Amino acid sequence: MKKIIPFLFFGLAVLGLCLILTACQEGKESAVNPQTGSGGSMARFAITGNTLYIVSKQSLEVYNIADGANPVKTVRKDMNVGIETIFPYRNQLFIGANDGMYIYNNSNPANPAYLSKFTHVQSCDPVVVQDQYAYVTLRSGVACRRGNSLSSLDVVDVSNPSNPQLVNSQPMSSPYGLGVSGNKLFVCEGEKGLRVMDISNPIRPVEMQFHQDLPAYDVIVRPNHLIVTGQKGLFQYKYDQDDKFELLSKIPVL
Repeated sequence: MKKIIPFLFFGLAVLGLCLILTACQEGKESAVNPQTGSGGSMARFAITGNTLYIVSKQSLEVYNIADGANPVKTVRKDMNVGIETIFPYRNQLFIGANDGMYIYNNSNPANPAYLSKFTHVQSCDPVVVQDQYAYVTLRSGVACRRGNSLSSLDVVDVSNPSNPQLVNSQPMSSPYGLGVSGNKLFVCEGEKGLRVMDISNPIRPVEMQFHQDLPAYDVIVRPNHLIVTGQKGLFQYKYDQDDKFELLSKIPVL
């Protein structure tokens, strides 16, 4: 199973790229948020407008994809740390690395500028952002968090991206990826299931439901839809205002 999980994450990333490209073609994105489409919280690439961002272990690479058949690299940012994830939101890039969460100003997409680093987060653990808050899951027992036996869901105020502040932390079982939409935060707990959190008060997430029959490692959240990687494959669910889940499709791991 440990060998299968990375392929599930890769599958969700590829599916996220498909959603990204679809959104590019449909041109539905708001001018307020330059992110095009959506990917999972453990994604290693993202697109904003005509710019593609790819994170490797040591760098952030930026490509102009105005001509999709001939992408042109515009800049490479050497970070000298173990980069794991990237999440664009409005005019910032939130980059998870082994030694913290990095925030870059993305006002000039072709050349993002470093703003700050939040060291409380050892972000081999993923991050998602909505409005002025970033939500981060920290999981014990992983290589980049040796000696740390606590797993948690942290809330970080990023209203001043040059000075992010931890505003809440609460224990979790074994969190992996997460996704956010409106007043709901979805937290994947691996083989233990999927938690649905109420963030009507965004600082203090409150558990609404715990779907222990729905193993989940990462999630893409779309309006009333979830795309989940779990122990047995890729699953698409529809959920309503009462948080009732309906399985729409699945791609099983054989």
